[in-house]
Amino acid sequence: MTNALVGTALLTRLALRRDRVVAAVSIAALVLLCFASAAATSGLYPDEGARVHAAEAINGSPAIVALYGPILDVRSEGELAMTKMTVLYAVFLAALFVVLVRRHTRVEEESGRTELVGGGAVGRSAPLAAATVEAVLLATVLGLLTAIANTAAGLDVAGSLAFGAVWAGTGLVAAGVAAVAAQVSASARTCGAFAAATIAVFFMLRAVGDTGPGWVSWCSPLGWNTQARAYADPRWWVLALYPVLTAGLVGVAALLRSRRDLGSGLLAARPGPARGSPRLADAMTLALQVHGTAIALWTLAVAVLGVVFGMIAPGVGDLLDSGVAKDLIDKLGGLLVAAVLSMNAVVISYFAVSVVARASSDEASGRTELVLATSTSRSRWLAATILVALVGAGWLMLVTGVGLEIGYVATSGPDIGDLVTAALAWVPAVWVVAGLALLGFSLRPGWTVVGWGLPLAFLVFTLVVELLELPSWLGDLSPYSHVPQVPAESWDWGAEAGLLAVAAALLGVAWWRFTERDIG
Repeated sequence: MTNALVGTALLTRLALRRDRVVAAVSIAALVLLCFASAAATSGLYPDEGARVHAAEAINGSPAIVALYGPILDVRSEGELAMTKMTVLYAVFLAALFVVLVRRHTRVEEESGRTELVGGGAVGRSAPLAAATVEAVLLATVLGLLTAIANTAAGLDVAGSLAFGAVWAGTGLVAAGVAAVAAQVSASARTCGAFAAATIAVFFMLRAVGDTGPGWVSWCSPLGWNTQARAYADPRWWVLALYPVLTAGLVGVAALLRSRRDLGSGLLAARPGPARGSPRLADAMTLALQVHGTAIALWTLAVAVLGVVFGMIAPGVGDLLDSGVAKDLIDKLGGLLVAAVLSMNAVVISYFAVSVVARASSDEASGRTELVLATSTSRSRWLAATILVALVGAGWLMLVTGVGLEIGYVATSGPDIGDLVTAALAWVPAVWVVAGLALLGFSLRPGWTVVGWGLPLAFLVFTLVVELLELPSWLGDLSPYSHVPQVPAESWDWGAEAGLLAVAAALLGVAWWRFTERDIG
């Protein structure tokens, strides 16, 4: 067993060096988001009475509880301040650790680098062990920095330490999920899909438990985030659940790793036909073939989420007494739908980034050169990638809107406007993010990794500027800040046209640079 771990320290140092930018930026963004939320709470709710009223209003709406989680102690300032951070934004934290672990396990195997490294003085289990050690180190740093930031913002020290431990535990569990997914799947794309589906199940179990049978939330690590009661008489024993589950997942991953061949997965990849279809000679058909499964899975996922959130959105009326005017209820419902759409837009931005990342990995592995050696030109190849990224993202936002409309109508919610149009309002902002990712890829393939941090960074810009009342120009750096909050607000043609113009400019520069630089 010792020989199997030889080289773990060296690979851990290499992983930390490779991830120094994306990990540092992402952790800084998450910590800043917590600090801003904690610092803004005292200004928004100056006394205990205001905090209790707000907390009771949140708990009184099944829709908001399903989205953010409940506040178990309505008198706790920390519980109120960290409402969104405890569960909803912990999902982005989990995504970060999935990306990092996948990068150093399944992606390395798929590219053949693990086999090359294994030819030296590196043990069979060292890559998985190194990815796990890196995850532990980064989770620890994230937890400590979060605790320090929350304390500096004025929250209770003990509660801040507990909350930091909750976030660190969430990252560890996500790393364990990614480690298992890397052994089960035979490709990086399938690995990411398995891990994302698992986290989505965690979120749904938590939502069901928080709005229905309470025991269900205990079946989800995201449910533990709330049940730990970080800022309300912390249940310190709950914090032990995270490392126990992580150890179990990593143990399962190590066992599966010992039972499969290098480069393969527990679920074997389906072999293709002996002869390829002549249609695959077309760059667009090839791109659709490559991304078709991912598009189908994303479509199913956003459709289900859209319907679910559409069905719980009318519950926002529970915030108000029956005598309150209907238009106020409608406005609150529109605000909740806009909040749901903003989160979906950030998530769908990652689909566009993943398409660009696949193009980068194809170039790094030499597959792009093979395609360009045929009659396919650079322009046609890049155009296919751009179309899949942009049209695919637009399609997913459309499906989200349709799902919201179906769910909302099914529960007889009050008329708050066209939810499909509200979803489409976010498409230009998503395209701006895709344009930035493509620009990074066109400048240098390795820079595509920065694209994974863009959606989260822009979300932080939007929220932090609003919470801390910073200069508006800082918030304007995020494309998400320019999207009209339809249906709570009116459609803004000027803002939409501006975002489309920025996206077109980014794509134009990316196109020009890609056609000029060397491949590989």
